[in-house]
Amino acid sequence: MVAREGSPLLLGLADDGSYAASDASALLQVTRRIVYLENGDCAELSRDSYRITRVDGSPVERVETESHLSADAVELGQYRHYMQKEIFEQPVALSNTLEMLGAARSIQPGLFGADTESILKDVRQVLIIACGTSYHAGLVARYWLEAIAGISCNVEVASEYRYRESVPDPQTLVVTLSQSGETADTLAALHHAKSLGMKHTLCICNVPESSLVRENALRFITRAGPEIGVASTKAFTTQLAALYLLTLIFAKLRGRLTEQAEATELQALRHLPVAVAKVLELEPLIREWSEHFAMKQDALFLGRGRHYPIALEGALKLKEISYIHAEAYPAGELKHGPLALVDKNMPVIAVAPNDALLEKLKSNLQEVRARGGELYVFADADGEMVAADGLHVMHLPEHYGQLSALLHVVPLQLLAYHVALVRGTDVDKPRNLAKSVTVE
Repeated sequence: MVAREGSPLLLGLADDGSYAASDASALLQVTRRIVYLENGDCAELSRDSYRITRVDGSPVERVETESHLSADAVELGQYRHYMQKEIFEQPVALSNTLEMLGAARSIQPGLFGADTESILKDVRQVLIIACGTSYHAGLVARYWLEAIAGISCNVEVASEYRYRESVPDPQTLVVTLSQSGETADTLAALHHAKSLGMKHTLCICNVPESSLVRENALRFITRAGPEIGVASTKAFTTQLAALYLLTLIFAKLRGRLTEQAEATELQALRHLPVAVAKVLELEPLIREWSEHFAMKQDALFLGRGRHYPIALEGALKLKEISYIHAEAYPAGELKHGPLALVDKNMPVIAVAPNDALLEKLKSNLQEVRARGGELYVFADADGEMVAADGLHVMHLPEHYGQLSALLHVVPLQLLAYHVALVRGTDVDKPRNLAKSVTVE
């Protein structure tokens, strides 16, 4: 007998018996026939049958589905760890997520659901709710939505949102982000937003059968494939791709995207998997850099504009799997406190794309060098930054404009991975953490 209340639970139906698990990937070796239980369901399993009831004993039927995952998708293959495998799967994950663009000449609102256009036309602001890595994706999207689509956007940490007095607006699009679709804090925050009268909801999620997908009016499935490693990688970049699509749809509906600009954006999105694949070729150089970090106890990540959230994500990855204490700041905030921490023992990692804030960032980096700090800078090919004593520079293959956040996060993922290898930590199952956080 099994029962579901809060945490995900599903049944696997095979010729040799019935199984229960919290994730479909755990059952792929024995079956792809899946039954998803709802909260309050109880299931009695036997070798050749099963019966589902509610808590009060009343019988109920749940739909049997066939998982589209394959056993090969959850095998390591040539890689040492799932995190490494998933980092290198990002070009394919992005290609699959953006496959619906194909040879399209325009971006259609229907990508997010049949009612998308009518709902978005009634929306005057966006509220993004998420946790952890997904929260960082939301922070990047805020820059896009406000700069490109001209629509106001707030981003909330899901675990905090429902415990404060906020000002609801029924003309808000509530966007929830989650890899698993079972994140307890995000689901609870969604319920809270609905209770405040905000009925326009959209989720971006990697699991089509998840609770989050079922509870939203609009949805976008990222098609990243199963993500086994606790530290999220390909789920993050595919979330960003989906959020950029949403931004372009908003811009189009609000008359801020010309036909020529739309064609240019489509071309950039189609080329994105190739651009990410080129960044992955930097792994040998990043492996060399990782040797400098292995014995450090602290690290500081810097970024400006839409790359500040990428610095946040880089710091999170490093602390998650290497256990090195890492913080991230907008580079302009250095002189307001963090500069006091900088010395020769504190490596400083900077995200330095060739954008309008690059000269400002260079000035911030000079402040670090003046205090004896060791700088590691991820720059664009045309960024005109040159390595020097105490200044290590790695050039990404190309500058990618608004989408450069998707490229710049990849070397930070690889850096965290290789530092963890040197330190000998458990890369895929870091201590004290779980893949799907299904409790408050």
